[in-house]
Amino acid sequence: MAENHYPLEPLFGKILSPFERFLKQTTSGGIVLMCMTLLTLIVASSPWGDPYRHLWEIPIRIGAGSYNIEMSLHVWVNEGLMTLFFLLVGLELKREIMVGELASLRNAALPVAGALGGMLTPALIYFLLNPSGPASAGWGVPMATDIAFSVGILVLLAWRIPKNLIIFLTALAIADDLGAVLVIALFYTQTIVVPLLGIAAVLLSVLVLFNRGGIRHPLPYAVLGILLWLALLKSGIHATLAGVLLAFTVPARPIYTPHQFEAKLDDMRDAFHKETINCTDDLPRGITSMSAIAENVEKASCAVQSPQQRMEHNLSPWVTFGIIPLFAMANAVLDVLAMPFREVIVKPITLGVILGLVLGKFIGITSFAWLSVKIGLSTLPGGVGWRHVMGAAWLGGIGFTMSLFIGQLAFAGRPSQFEEVRIGVMIASLISATLGLVWLYLSARKSTITR
Repeated sequence: MAENHYPLEPLFGKILSPFERFLKQTTSGGIVLMCMTLLTLIVASSPWGDPYRHLWEIPIRIGAGSYNIEMSLHVWVNEGLMTLFFLLVGLELKREIMVGELASLRNAALPVAGALGGMLTPALIYFLLNPSGPASAGWGVPMATDIAFSVGILVLLAWRIPKNLIIFLTALAIADDLGAVLVIALFYTQTIVVPLLGIAAVLLSVLVLFNRGGIRHPLPYAVLGILLWLALLKSGIHATLAGVLLAFTVPARPIYTPHQFEAKLDDMRDAFHKETINCTDDLPRGITSMSAIAENVEKASCAVQSPQQRMEHNLSPWVTFGIIPLFAMANAVLDVLAMPFREVIVKPITLGVILGLVLGKFIGITSFAWLSVKIGLSTLPGGVGWRHVMGAAWLGGIGFTMSLFIGQLAFAGRPSQFEEVRIGVMIASLISATLGLVWLYLSARKSTITR
């Protein structure tokens, strides 16, 4: 065995490997989000609560001269950084529709039916409790499922539940995200400025033209994506939708097919083999040529991956461990100690959100999924029973990120009502997470005993 001339390399490998594994775990995003939410609640309920709230209202200006945008730090997170969250959502949606669980009508029917029931039933429950007045605007709040929290908790029980249940809930949450995006686009827009909306349509058309024309470099999409965001920001339609629209124009096909990539690798392997003939272990004489071959291998590896795949891979950790926790820090600012829970919890908005997320999600997901199977549109995934679907339906009531986002839009300029939404979302998410975790744990244990 050759002597290792770099003794520190294995040491750093041991340090980095656990962290890299942590990043790759599905549960890690939900764990980080939960920790940041708890930390925010603690700070907001402490003597530092008021300075912390003022921190998010600091105005930040970007631009020069008369061409600038000024918004508070809170708004920059909600309308700026969250656009990248919606970009990732759009990329995930596109992938699932093209090659994932939503690609086949038969496979998509069950999660889509569950997602549809999980949106309509909570909205109906909320509307029954808030049929009129300003409070009725919050009907979209209990429609959303938080994918990071719900799937993260489900993965904690991966050793006790069928793997197909995780795939089902993931597909359901992604379909739910699509529904939430449509709700935001259709029902939570401000006064529309038609000329700017026309500019946005032109930019979107150019992006589609880039896609159809075979442009694979990310820079043109990034530049036009920023311009699209600016146009939507000023047009009255919520700017974060630019992320979803941009995602659907990012190319899903790579430059090289698998056969072309294999042929390229064969050519470069032969070239590399020729160079090794003239090499020694310590100092390759053809080091320049070998470096060029290595660079070509790296370029070919990128060329066999689609821009959509690379963008989703690169964006995911930033959104999961940066943007979503920042969103929680900016929107979960709730003074728990000063909040009169007994008074707030019985208010129609809070009650509508809690009952919509907890009961509405469970009833809607379970009943629509059952109906889909009953009429022959779909079948249960292998190894998944109805007790598993019901457990996943409880977890569907965790609506943290998207529910707070919709609540922010529904009650813009009405902080007291948004406060009721925040309390309702947090209580409902805690109840749903507990019920889902206990339900799946006990049902899996019961099935093991009966076997």
